[in-house]
Order: sequence, then structure tokens, then C-alpha cells
Amino acid sequence: MHRTGTVDYAIVLKDEIVAVLEQTETVLKTGDILIQRGTNHAWSNQSGTSCKVAFILIEGRRS
Repeated sequence: MHRTGTVDYAIVLKDEIVAVLEQTETVLKTGDILIQRGTNHAWSNQSGTSCKVAFILIEGRRS
């Protein structure tokens, strides 16, 4: 798992991927969007096929 100091947008372009957070796992499929705000997370491709995801990272502010 890792954490970034950015606001991240993950847009699933093809197939599916699992977003792994500290307490949950969520399957994201083509067309789904996840907004990540500096939390611990990881990614897991459990489908057995290639997945294509676009990531947009925007500098975040820490308080």
C-alpha cells in the first residue's frame, strides 16, 4: 500500500481493477471513476486480463 500527497482521479478505460483501501476493497469496471484523497491504497488486477486505467494526479494541500 502507498499514500500520495495528491488528489487522484482513476478512470477505468478497459476491463476491471480492484481498489484496495485499509478497510475495504472495491471492484471498478469500465467507465467507473474513483477519487482518492491522500489515503493509503493499492491496486490489484484479479481479472486475469489486461486493465487500462487513466490516472490524473492534482497537487493536494496538507493541513
